[in-house]
Amino acid sequence: MRVLLGVGGGIAAYKAAELARALMERGAAVETIMTKAATAFIQPLTFASLTGHKVITDLFAPGGSAEETLSSAIEHIRVARDHEMLVVAPCTADLLAKFAHGHADDFLSTTYLAFTGKVVLAPAMNTHMWNHPATQKNIEILRERGTIVVEPDAGYLACGMTGPGRLADPQHIADVVVKSLQVRQDLEGETVLITAGPTQEPLDPVRFISNRSSGKMGYALADAARARGAQVVLVSGPVNLVPPVGVELVRVNTALEMREAVLSRLSKATIIVKSAAVADYHLANVPQQKVKKTAAKVSIDLDPTPDILAECGRLKEDRILIGFAAETQNMVEEARRKMKTKNCDMVVGNLVSQEGIGFESDQNEVTLVLRSGEVEKIQRAPKREIADRIFDRIPRLRLAAS
Repeated sequence: MRVLLGVGGGIAAYKAAELARALMERGAAVETIMTKAATAFIQPLTFASLTGHKVITDLFAPGGSAEETLSSAIEHIRVARDHEMLVVAPCTADLLAKFAHGHADDFLSTTYLAFTGKVVLAPAMNTHMWNHPATQKNIEILRERGTIVVEPDAGYLACGMTGPGRLADPQHIADVVVKSLQVRQDLEGETVLITAGPTQEPLDPVRFISNRSSGKMGYALADAARARGAQVVLVSGPVNLVPPVGVELVRVNTALEMREAVLSRLSKATIIVKSAAVADYHLANVPQQKVKKTAAKVSIDLDPTPDILAECGRLKEDRILIGFAAETQNMVEEARRKMKTKNCDMVVGNLVSQEGIGFESDQNEVTLVLRSGEVEKIQRAPKREIADRIFDRIPRLRLAAS
């Protein structure tokens, strides 16, 4: 569940932080847009710290280079495309008017026009402003377009008046969002064990062998599984990512540490997703001191690391096992080979040599190879969306395994 949170300028802006947390507790990934007026009431850093995502406040990058300005000028298209729902809270009378009449003079109003998903607006304003015929007409226009409006509560307002206009309870707004998206809970009762990121295999106390894996695919899988009701254990190599809310995080560095973490938790897992890019080789006897540089060539004898996926395959019993195959060629053939030799129910293959997808990218393009013989290609999409597409196959995998 990917939610874009718009924060308008009003005293209730501070409650949007509570809404962001409530949405995340319900399994949502949240990215925030703040109007300039909103930043006068609450700092963008608050939302960045809560959500783990940068906060967008300007339509154009202030003082940026020509390239940065061009990138920011089209970013509203990116955020509109990458999210399932736009939630604006508090939604001021000014924002209601802009949305109703198609005005676009800042990032939030521009994004609204580019957004094709569901929209939830939670107005907050003075009682007289809320009751004004112009505001009520704008509400009517927006509802006719299918916009969900969470009406304000009545009570004591910051202006000193008592009446309707107070922002609805953030927990209630979050419940409306979840219900309107009809979030699936099809993994409720499952325990999903996911590995993510690279491993680092030391050569001495300061050097190591690793790879380009960012862990983004594994973290997206953990977020998707948690949102669908699963208990999630995320065994993560060293990455610079914020773990999804409600997920048990186990940090490791080496392949041996990842193996121990996975096998010690295997008995409780019902679904295993091995998306980590585990290093294939390591130095068995690591020097205790830093190896000094000399003019001479250095040769290193490396030993294979344990094959964690193969061990899971041998111990899988009635568990669902999903592997990944990051390849530069012959992807489908290699995915089929891995599925058979390592007893997987499905292997997710991707060509990491393609520009803009795979390692370090927020996007991916994958091919699902199933034990049944089916091969399904998923076109380029955000990794969080691909994660859901992968979990959509679980019923089919269970049927094939029965």
